[in-house]
Amino acid sequence: MLDQVTTETARTNLAPIPMECDAPHLKVTGELPRELNGTLYRNGPNPQFDAPGAHWFVGDGMLHAFHLENGRASYRNRWVRTPKWLAEHDAGRALFGGFGRKLPGAPAGTTDDGGVANTNIIFHAGKLLALEEGHLPTEIEPSTLKRTGYCDYKGGIKGPFTAHPKIDPVTGEMMFFGYNAMGPLTPALSFGSVSASGIVTRFDRFEAPYASMVHDFIVTENHLLFPILPITGSMDRAMRGKPPYAWEPDKGAYVGLMKRNGSAKEMVWFRGESCYVFHVMNAWEEGDRIVADVMQFEEAPLFTYADGSKTDPQKSRARYCRWTFDLAGNTDRFTQIYLDDLTGEFPRIDDRSAGLANSHGWYACANPDLPMFGALSGIVHVDGTGERLGHYLLPAGDTISEPVFVEREPDAAEGDGWLLAVVWRARENRSDLAVFNAQNVEAGPVALVHLGHRVPDGFHGNWVGAA
Repeated sequence: MLDQVTTETARTNLAPIPMECDAPHLKVTGELPRELNGTLYRNGPNPQFDAPGAHWFVGDGMLHAFHLENGRASYRNRWVRTPKWLAEHDAGRALFGGFGRKLPGAPAGTTDDGGVANTNIIFHAGKLLALEEGHLPTEIEPSTLKRTGYCDYKGGIKGPFTAHPKIDPVTGEMMFFGYNAMGPLTPALSFGSVSASGIVTRFDRFEAPYASMVHDFIVTENHLLFPILPITGSMDRAMRGKPPYAWEPDKGAYVGLMKRNGSAKEMVWFRGESCYVFHVMNAWEEGDRIVADVMQFEEAPLFTYADGSKTDPQKSRARYCRWTFDLAGNTDRFTQIYLDDLTGEFPRIDDRSAGLANSHGWYACANPDLPMFGALSGIVHVDGTGERLGHYLLPAGDTISEPVFVEREPDAAEGDGWLLAVVWRARENRSDLAVFNAQNVEAGPVALVHLGHRVPDGFHGNWVGAA
């Protein structure tokens, strides 16, 4: 389904690695800040076996853990041993092609219903959870990366669970949602919350205007917003052997808004220009307005139109964009204004400002002077208005992962700390963990942790400080 991904793997960092390993003593160039004591966990697709026609998005999850302590660094990686991974490991070959599709000859009774746990990894209420948006969270043992089972909070949640829950920095409450909540390719969404102590305090459902791939959502101090954007799901297409998800811009863009303590029956729907957003940087309230900063595509990347034709590559790139919702106005439209023209993705903030107005943000960007369109090869630092405060580009050919912010200390000022990002060194075909001063990214890394192999391009990660 993604021919361009298959052909690109030979000259990029998309191909999987075939091994698990432990590296207890890694070489460091520069000096690791002594305040960095904890572990950076990263997650991403790393198929155990090649499955013909499988979308890159559905590869088996592999976790990478960089442990930093007193200026030293170690590394461990492990596949997430889901039921699918175990079944394929025992069979010695791929049994599934993604989105529930069994390959010819797969034994009766085998299933990938538990998912691949390949998109994000978070720590909340004492649990380390590997996430992908189609299934329940998978609990991971922090020190060994061993999978211990699925987490449904003692039956408090059911069905899909987003890879992008939001944790309130004031209350510690985790808010979540799930699309396809009433079955594959259905327009129902679930949503709810888990308290700081790990108790499900809410779980509910509502129906969206159409079935959509909803990767992220928006949370402010008092509101929840659900973007329904036209990467559409269709069971009819899937049954006819067509793409289950496709770009249908004529469906339009909707955002459903409700109060955090309100009812889904009171959902208000706003309309906007057709676009797609995988990731939200942050959102906050300004009187009767809600402002959300997102990475917006004019046309969806990685997916075709419903008829199989491809989207425009020049429009299938994300740019930093500001959405504004007027809650007191006499309109159901929201505004969408680009704040920069750089191609970028994977926006992050100092998570202590999540849902509140932030003065610092960062995202991975593409080098506009390089021919390899879409390869993320730098970091941009912006302020609360979207103005660039700093910009760093890697050497030609190298690429970078999502930058993760770590505060210098719990009561440090917003943005005072470091950015951690995994960098692929194209010429050496291996990876480094780069540590930047978060407020001076243009100076380049203050320290590099060197791996002897590469960490394939993945999705998301988070820092867990030492207890």
